[in-house]
Amino acid sequence: MRLFLRSDHELGQGGGAAAVTFGRVAPPPPGALDRLRHRLHDIDWTPDLGARIGSADWWRGAVSCVVLVGAACWLLPRVPAVAGATPAPLSGEAWEEARTQSIMPLAWGATTGRRLAAGDLVRPLAETPERPQVELTATVGAGDDFSAVLQRAGVAGAEARAVERLVARSVSPGSLKPGTQLDLTLGRRTEKTAPRPLEALSFRARFDLNILVNRTGEALVMTPQPIAVDNTPLRIRGLVGQSLYRSARAAGAPAKAVEAYIRAIASRVSIGRDVSSDNVFDMVIEQARAATGEVQLGKVLYAGIERDGRKVQLVRWGEDGGAWYDASGTGERRGQMAMPVDGRMTSNYGARIHPILGIRRMHYGLDIGAPYGAPIRAAMDGAVAFAGRNGGYGNFVKLAHGNGYATGYGHMSRIAVRPGTRVSQGQVIGYVGSTGLSTGPHLHYELWRNGAPVNPRSISYSEVQQLAGAELRRFRAYVASLLGARTGGAN
Repeated sequence: MRLFLRSDHELGQGGGAAAVTFGRVAPPPPGALDRLRHRLHDIDWTPDLGARIGSADWWRGAVSCVVLVGAACWLLPRVPAVAGATPAPLSGEAWEEARTQSIMPLAWGATTGRRLAAGDLVRPLAETPERPQVELTATVGAGDDFSAVLQRAGVAGAEARAVERLVARSVSPGSLKPGTQLDLTLGRRTEKTAPRPLEALSFRARFDLNILVNRTGEALVMTPQPIAVDNTPLRIRGLVGQSLYRSARAAGAPAKAVEAYIRAIASRVSIGRDVSSDNVFDMVIEQARAATGEVQLGKVLYAGIERDGRKVQLVRWGEDGGAWYDASGTGERRGQMAMPVDGRMTSNYGARIHPILGIRRMHYGLDIGAPYGAPIRAAMDGAVAFAGRNGGYGNFVKLAHGNGYATGYGHMSRIAVRPGTRVSQGQVIGYVGSTGLSTGPHLHYELWRNGAPVNPRSISYSEVQQLAGAELRRFRAYVASLLGARTGGAN
């Protein structure tokens, strides 16, 4: 049976009829199977399930995944489990032997080996035997007493004091640095209640000295062992590069030496404006190299920089080694007088109403408010002319400087210097307090010139000294020796 359908458009143009067959499927046109196979081949059956979630491709991939997992589970081989043989439980001697060789918690009865009972040849000891010698170390602490350190290590008091007297022949026991390690050997004692005798003691007393104490018969003998030390200074040179500090550190100079070098050079040239990357820095540092291999570096002795064919050469010279001189022998020091404490100005120099007496009177100094206990530093180099209680000033320190100058520091909570000692600029001479006529913690700072009080804020100083004669010749020979030092890095 066939049904012919014809559209209105086709009827109007006389087109052919489309045939629909009932009861029998018409064969596909030629090439249809190939097109279907190619179409199925072009479909991605395993898309990325993490992208485009919920789309038709995603659902097709999800179905593919479920089908593949189901097929894998269906094809899984059904292999029955193989039963293992269960060992027979141990008991009796077999269990005891296995227990001694096993690893288990002590609570379950573990042991580290088979215990043996004492036989007929075993005799109990009346007391536990002691070692014939004991080797130990002790460390000297800050403010520690040498004999007390030995006594803490087990040396008898009388013997510790005797050792201290022996050591004092070569070095003062009080000069030992905190952290010094003492190596001790204690011998056999005669009875339980007696301390062990000292057999040997050795320690590094100084960088250039070892101390040995040994027992010879009944007596202790001290033997100093000097250590050869080479004091040839270390010279470090290099290009400034992008950073003077980093280049000097990379060349082997320690951080403190680089900071001291930069401060010295900055007193002559501007580090940021005048120093460029192609300049050459040059420094000489104190160095002590012991024969045992240790190296100690000290302060900067020479600071130089070469820029555009010109040289800045500064040499540390003087009894205290604190002044910088040009290579020509000229020393110069400029700058405002340093403030003695970090704080804020609470009262200036001049007439005022006294905060406690309530009367108008002259204030011959500056009041600087600062926290209680803040360090007070010397404004200039000088000598301590007075240190003690001084009426309304409370705890008071007076420093005498050159050229007729003197400075005073009042209301201290504690004084850190003694009369007659020399101090350098920036050295701590005391601590902020509120002693004497004071309403709170602060520093009263005064300045005198030829005995007359002056305003400390109006004074600056400039000192120039030119070496001459024999001292200048010694200075030039010293500079030549510094510049003759070998160049190398610090170890």
